[in-house]
Amino acid sequence: QVQLVESGGGLVQAGGSLRLSCAASGRTFSSYFMGWFRQAPGKEREFVAVIIRSGGWTYYADSVKGRFTISRDLGKNTVYLHMGSLKPEDTAVYYCAARASANVATLGRPSEYDYWGQGTQVTVSS
Repeated sequence: QVQLVESGGGLVQAGGSLRLSCAASGRTFSSYFMGWFRQAPGKEREFVAVIIRSGGWTYYADSVKGRFTISRDLGKNTVYLHMGSLKPEDTAVYYCAARASANVATLGRPSEYDYWGQGTQVTVSS
């Protein structure tokens, strides 16, 4: 069992930046791929970014590539999402998720993640 707790959300103006954190506890943090997803009102949950167990490889949705950076600190059992050049369309609840599977073909599928945090709201004003 893995428990995930997100923090760092808030209200920011367009063009600004935020850093989200996801603290993990429970089973070995390094055993899991860690991902970030987001869900805007009335929309499905969508993939944002993922980082592999060692942190040596990352993958991003096209909509955030070049603006967002995912990283992890194995010593602190924490994964981060640094978000820059924020746009109003980035407004959503952001969720941290963990998965044991290394199947890269399914990295963007929420159903393939085993554990989820409660989410943190990010609001970008224009």
